[in-house]
Amino acid sequence: MAAFMQVPVPPHRKERHFRLKDDLSLNLSNEELRERYRFGREGITFISNLVSNDISRKTKRNHALTVPQMVMVTLRFLATGSFLQVVGDTIGLHKGTVSRIVSDVLTSLCNKRDEFIKWPRNVDETREDFYRLSGFPNVLGAMDGTHVRIQAPSEDEPSFVNRKGVHSVNVQAVCDARGKFTNINANWPGSSHDSHIFRTSQVCTYMEQNGGWANGVLLGDSGYSCRPFLMTPYQNPVLDHQKKYNRCHCSTRSVIERTFGRLKRRFHILHSEIRMTPSKACKIIIACAILHNICILLNEPDIEDDGLVIDNNGDLRDRFFGNEDGRGVRDHISSTFFNQ
Repeated sequence: MAAFMQVPVPPHRKERHFRLKDDLSLNLSNEELRERYRFGREGITFISNLVSNDISRKTKRNHALTVPQMVMVTLRFLATGSFLQVVGDTIGLHKGTVSRIVSDVLTSLCNKRDEFIKWPRNVDETREDFYRLSGFPNVLGAMDGTHVRIQAPSEDEPSFVNRKGVHSVNVQAVCDARGKFTNINANWPGSSHDSHIFRTSQVCTYMEQNGGWANGVLLGDSGYSCRPFLMTPYQNPVLDHQKKYNRCHCSTRSVIERTFGRLKRRFHILHSEIRMTPSKACKIIIACAILHNICILLNEPDIEDDGLVIDNNGDLRDRFFGNEDGRGVRDHISSTFFNQ
């Protein structure tokens, strides 16, 4: 009798379950969408259309993720600041898949930086908007820096340690009176001084060539040098008009501090520690700034204060003690506009 030949049985393939659903097709309200993704239906659709050509998957698979799904995965990651694996577990995707999605969407957003973060074209309107805030004349932008924590990098680690002893990226930004970013620089390690970041920036070069009292000035805190195009507060005001100048300066410049608070409240990943390399962290920061400006463009409501304490690291700044060639302009402004 011939020996019985057992035919090998191929292993049973486990049925795949795709748990991620396209929430835009469900009965979620705009408020529920914003709670999860920081954007309502119109905003998610806007971003999806913006990045669609860059991230659409060239595949015929029935279960390929849609562009809105990939956008929502990325927004969820930015909104919560959770680990990639936690985000994946929440929506039923592998950590590697989430990582690729987030990387592709962030890259696409950052490539469109110049469309959404740009210097104001109508300078007269910009100056009028700032003047309506507190009566400070000829302001083109409010400038400040904030630190975003990152994990200890493997290269050049000491330069990323800031004065609080934690690793961070020092982010410098300029905003308009509405809190929209008009310039942002996220390429400097935490040990860098604000004045040095500004001195080597493109916006400084631009203001040196085009700024000044006649064309408009920026407002910065005492961590910056007082320049003809960058007004800082008096360190020890004595005269009444100097004190009035300081009060108005502080009130007007605070728009950038509030803007940083709004940014970090909307995207918690900037308030927690970004567990990625500095270059990837910088991409995340820029993408969040772009999304912040899109929120303003679409009139998305701010995220309500949920008890999150936003520390903009104001105590990390050293007072600037170097040469200041803008004191004469500052004296002119204070004596002309605040001596009443």
